[in-house]
Amino acid sequence: MTGTYGTSGKSGTTDRTGLTPRVSQPRALASLRERLRDTFWFAPTVGLACAFALWWALSEVDTKIVTYLKEEEAYEELGDLLSFAEDARLIVTTISAAMMTFIGVVFSISLVAVQMASGQLTPRVVRIFVRSRISKLTLTVFLATFAFSLLVLTSYEGGAAANPRRITSVPVLQSMLTLVMVGLSLLLFIAFVSSTLRLMQVGPVLDRITGEAVRALEHQPGGEHGETLLGPATAWVVYRERAGVVRDVNVARLVRAARRHGVVLRLIPRTGDFLVPGTPLLAVHGGAAPPSRTLRHTVGVGVERTVHQDPAFGLRQLSDIALRALSPSVNDPTTAVQCLDRIVQFLSVAARLPLGQLHHRDRRGDVRLVQEVPGWPDLVDLAFEEIRGHAAGSPQVTRRMLAGLDDLLLLAAEERRKPLLRHRALLVGAVERTVPEAAGRAFALDPDRQGIG
Repeated sequence: MTGTYGTSGKSGTTDRTGLTPRVSQPRALASLRERLRDTFWFAPTVGLACAFALWWALSEVDTKIVTYLKEEEAYEELGDLLSFAEDARLIVTTISAAMMTFIGVVFSISLVAVQMASGQLTPRVVRIFVRSRISKLTLTVFLATFAFSLLVLTSYEGGAAANPRRITSVPVLQSMLTLVMVGLSLLLFIAFVSSTLRLMQVGPVLDRITGEAVRALEHQPGGEHGETLLGPATAWVVYRERAGVVRDVNVARLVRAARRHGVVLRLIPRTGDFLVPGTPLLAVHGGAAPPSRTLRHTVGVGVERTVHQDPAFGLRQLSDIALRALSPSVNDPTTAVQCLDRIVQFLSVAARLPLGQLHHRDRRGDVRLVQEVPGWPDLVDLAFEEIRGHAAGSPQVTRRMLAGLDDLLLLAAEERRKPLLRHRALLVGAVERTVPEAAGRAFALDPDRQGIG
């Protein structure tokens, strides 16, 4: 390698046990899985394909059953099957007509829930409904039941009035499965309504956002945190594709490309940054830039941010909900306190994890990719800066924020306490300037985990 660089190796804060938390390796096809979860068409499409395949398989089995009974000359049993099929035919016909109404009800409930949640909280929570597994499963089963019932109707050959000796197939198994799918649809409808009602409440929405953000924080792309001293950049890779937000980074492909060409790559934008064509994407250290074809599809760009590989986006959503709750038009400090509860939860996890610049190594242990990720001061500023500016006039929020900062000061290592102390001092100063009465200031600056318990 022609470039000169040095690395400090693994660094970062340690938890109370003295062990540096391990950063998990990314799972294969994780980016594809996340992109499919952000769509609402994939699961219903797969469900319709499975319904057709299942109908074809069961129709073959029903045909073989009729053929066997005719070979055995069991016409009495065949007549019983025809009688059952005729009874089931009326039910299947009713089901095929009713399922579209059921599907319309599901969509109506979903749209109302999305509208209420985005209006009361933030438009960014719409992605929670899009990613909801129960919503996708309910719609998938409903559509599959509707399509399957229509296919079953094509398998009838005249019902009980038909001559058993001329019948080639009786949709017995198909009709029974249709009834089972209807029962499953009813159960899923109950679960869907229950889940949707929960997602219309503040607490479950905040819990979902925090859970996704914490999982993204604990499962960062594998690498080591520390400071890397790189020589001057010898080449630049310019972004040439459509504008959008950096959603994910294919670390393995970038490391392979850097290893094959004997260079070190430094990713300039962070996950969540907005990329414009013509701006620098990668800085190359130690040689010429790899060919563009080897770097294709290494950085995923989309319309909006996702929590995948971007845990700060979860913190951004919590801050947005708190800011809307503190706006004069809403004036809901209790929701802001709930957001602060989750913000403190997120930062308590981040306090024991190594943060900052990520180094990705090849098989020989050489640093091949340097990636910037949010550090501890970045997360603390994102969590408290904007909320603190709107909280000085609400004692419920200032008391909860002070209690949260005090808790984080106990959990954070010594080198991470400075940004927490800075925000605490700024909050105290803002309250002293806003509240003229001494008694009011003393009350607003009394830490309380419930705000005003």
